[in-house]
Amino acid sequence: MALSAEDGQLVGRGLEGVYQSGRRLLSRSRLRVFDQEPLVLQGRMAASDRARFLGAVRTPADLGPDPGATVERTRDADGTERITFGNATGRPLRLPVELALGTDLAALGAVAAGRAGPELRASVHGTGLRWSAPDGAQAVVTADPPPKDALASAGVLRWELVLGPGARRTIEVGVHAGRAARPVARSGGQCLPEGLAEGDDPRVEPLLRTSLDDLRALLVRDPAHPADVHLAAGVPWRCGAAPAEALWAARMLLPLGTQLAAGTLRSVARAARTGAGASEGRVAGPLRDAGPYLPPVCTGIEATLAFPAVLAEARLWGLPEQELAELLPTAERCLRWLRGAAGESGLVAEPGPGAGVSRAETQAHAHRAALLGADLLEACNRPGAEEWRDWARALRLRFGADFWCDDPAGGRPAAALTAEGRPVPVLGGGAAHLLDTGMLGVGRTAEGLLDKVQTEQLARLLGSPSCDSGWGLRGLAAKEAAYNPFGHRAGAVRVHETAVAVAGLAAAGYEREAAGLLRGLLDAAEAFAYRLPEMYAGEQRTAGGAPVPHPAACRPAAVSAAAAVHVLVALAGIRPDAPARTVALQPVRCAPLGAIRLAGLRVAGEPFAVRVSRLGLGMVEEAAPGLQLGV
Repeated sequence: MALSAEDGQLVGRGLEGVYQSGRRLLSRSRLRVFDQEPLVLQGRMAASDRARFLGAVRTPADLGPDPGATVERTRDADGTERITFGNATGRPLRLPVELALGTDLAALGAVAAGRAGPELRASVHGTGLRWSAPDGAQAVVTADPPPKDALASAGVLRWELVLGPGARRTIEVGVHAGRAARPVARSGGQCLPEGLAEGDDPRVEPLLRTSLDDLRALLVRDPAHPADVHLAAGVPWRCGAAPAEALWAARMLLPLGTQLAAGTLRSVARAARTGAGASEGRVAGPLRDAGPYLPPVCTGIEATLAFPAVLAEARLWGLPEQELAELLPTAERCLRWLRGAAGESGLVAEPGPGAGVSRAETQAHAHRAALLGADLLEACNRPGAEEWRDWARALRLRFGADFWCDDPAGGRPAAALTAEGRPVPVLGGGAAHLLDTGMLGVGRTAEGLLDKVQTEQLARLLGSPSCDSGWGLRGLAAKEAAYNPFGHRAGAVRVHETAVAVAGLAAAGYEREAAGLLRGLLDAAEAFAYRLPEMYAGEQRTAGGAPVPHPAACRPAAVSAAAAVHVLVALAGIRPDAPARTVALQPVRCAPLGAIRLAGLRVAGEPFAVRVSRLGLGMVEEAAPGLQLGV
């Protein structure tokens, strides 16, 4: 990856630099022409892996205010940069060009923590420069055409370019980790095909296009199992393994095909513990901050509960039987872990620092895992389906009795129960997961953890100004004492939770609240040039205002990019059952974005396209042969 300010110059400030495999190969790259830095007129992302910077340079021969030379820098994430100079003076130009380079070869973690060391001394190497660190790491810069001078002591490469009237010359500079640069394969087209969104709202097309471009840039392979592709959580902070985020993103992207979900599930399955004991079937995962009212949460539990749910839904979208059979044993181990973790209480408590605390969000994940796990076991002729449905009903009764906090305003769900069984009566975006019951086969419905009256009250709360910032759902309601608009779990808008709320509210029939959150999210996406960060400030929206990015947010982030796909598909309400060769549509009747058409989707392994009219009527335009429209 490559990070710089909008002028394109790398000056070694903060995280700036070109990185490969978690190492900063270049921290400084400052261009000067005629002994001056170009005046940058525009800096923008050309694609998820490429940035373009356009500037101008005044030459000694310029008589008026118009600059005589242009400079265009195109920088790729793989460390390649093309610098193109143009002569607009109408006479020959001799351009003295200087590129000052430097690096500390620091690890990304050290850079992020402010512990990067001083710049290393360079040596001349071939047509460029080389740096070596005490631990053996190296960075090599090559240039084409070769520079006229290479000053190793200052890390400077110099050229003298002669351009005729209207001519253009390009210098290509590349940096790699001390070995021949390897071509970067963009294989995301198979996992994530080209989707298409169009309609009355012109923003849906760039939102889907940008999100898919970002998602392809976040695809990573398991080195030991190169056939398995999954998504990194986000750049720049979370490039490593994150099973919970990878599963959530894969689940939201199932309408584009099951290949990514299959690779993600196989990768996560290898992280699930095997053997005997209480931890059998549990996926390993780090702790994550849960806000000011709760102890840290174990993301491994979230991934464990997500595994059978994602596998069950992937089957409905068309996961091949062979892959289903391969992954089913891991799903059964995850369910066995759930039964053991719930114990006699029927509630799933947090381990580690939060031992004994039962979070409402975790119970929602467990309830969904039980329902979809039962559907999966029944479909695969495995025992235990009815027992899991009974367990889900018992959890629903226990949740309604212990987690619902009555008050004069209609009540609210508690965020958690303490180890002593006391409710924590705070409201936040995590409550959206109580509406997410998962997707069963066509014609089958699942009850949520809340009854009809409680669901209606939660929908009202999520649509209220205290929760809805106008840009999306706050992680903590503004009326709570610990509310902080920049709080990671204390008030910032988390795109993932907003998307879950939109889909859950729409499926439950609360379309007004879903439409309000959806419009706010789409407005925020437009303000962020359709590249949604994983979170942004939960400040109340005002006329003429704009959403404020969170300083620690990843952008792009897998779950937020996948959430954009999720909310668009939710407008059509596609309910597939590929094994039964049926598909149903449950479109949002109020059509909050007007007419919309989605193409490039896949159901049962074949192309699928759907259109929703301004009246909220859905129509299938393309589908697999023999696929029947269900109810």
